[in-house]
Amino acid sequence: MSLPVLLALAAGSTPSPSPATSTGPVTPTLQDAQESATHAASWVEENWSTWLAIGLRVLLILVVAAVLRVFVRRAITKLIDRMTRTVQAVDGTALGGLLVNVERRRQRSQAIGSVLRSVASFLIMGTAALMILGTFEINLAPLLASAGVAGVAIGFGARNLVTDFLSGVFMILEDQYGVGDVIDAGVASGEVIEVGLRVTKLRGDNGEIWYVRNGEVKRIGNLSQGWATAGVDVTVRSSEDLDHVRAVIDDVAETVSKEEPWNERLWGPIEILGLDSVLLDSMVVRVSAKTMPGKASSVERELRWRIKRAFDAADIRIVGGPTPVEEEPPLDPTSAVAAPSALGNPASPQSEATAPIPAPSGAPK
Repeated sequence: MSLPVLLALAAGSTPSPSPATSTGPVTPTLQDAQESATHAASWVEENWSTWLAIGLRVLLILVVAAVLRVFVRRAITKLIDRMTRTVQAVDGTALGGLLVNVERRRQRSQAIGSVLRSVASFLIMGTAALMILGTFEINLAPLLASAGVAGVAIGFGARNLVTDFLSGVFMILEDQYGVGDVIDAGVASGEVIEVGLRVTKLRGDNGEIWYVRNGEVKRIGNLSQGWATAGVDVTVRSSEDLDHVRAVIDDVAETVSKEEPWNERLWGPIEILGLDSVLLDSMVVRVSAKTMPGKASSVERELRWRIKRAFDAADIRIVGGPTPVEEEPPLDPTSAVAAPSALGNPASPQSEATAPIPAPSGAPK
């Protein structure tokens, strides 16, 4: 083979460079842009119906939730207003005297309405949020599990706050007490001036204000609901005539029952229950009456006042208390002075007889 032929074969076996193996930047062509636009248009055409369906579903959920929330809140507000108007209608009547005052009912209604509105809004909007997340095909299981764990952690960390809140809700719903009531809450006692979902404010007998957490109240004694009992114990001498004592007390009871304002505060006749105790020098007569709530103390004080005056007029002595100490007669100032003695005079025969015998002059000392 000749040299020119070999050179020709070597030249033909060497590959020529192609545009694909160039290391420079690739410039998109008009054909590439047309293909990308075609793919995007086809993708939008294939998924626009899904997007529209999801958007309409989310919008429908939001509209239904908002309308339902407004409807429920208005219904709760109308119910609370109707309760308040009903209480105002019976205020000042015979039925209203047995009920609590208007201010207490108003605050209780407002508290119940606030709780119901908050609970309704939370349930409606929370349910709507979960439905929206489900519309986007988001897996709610991890979210609900995380929310459950967070709720348990918050419950343990703020258990006192949760306990106070739940106790306040049940106290208001059960109408255990309200503004104007005199209660004994164990940790404090006094007149209720404000009822909250977490704290109850009481005003004590000396004017102090107690802030009592609702979760700390284990038992409640309400002294302003229903009726109260006024009890007076009268202690007289055991030698008094019981029929005479009863007659005097009956006259006092009849007089008090006919006078203002005691005839309104007394909800029953003043009764003499009998002898409560009998001792050697005294006996106790028990007097009782059913009164308006919160007025037992004033009725008791009035009865004691009138019974004491009536007993003084009837010459009936009231006894009791510490026994008076009788004063001792003054001592004789001469009782501490010794009687005169013959031995006090050294010149007396008695003193000379008791004097020592002198020793003889010649005797040794």
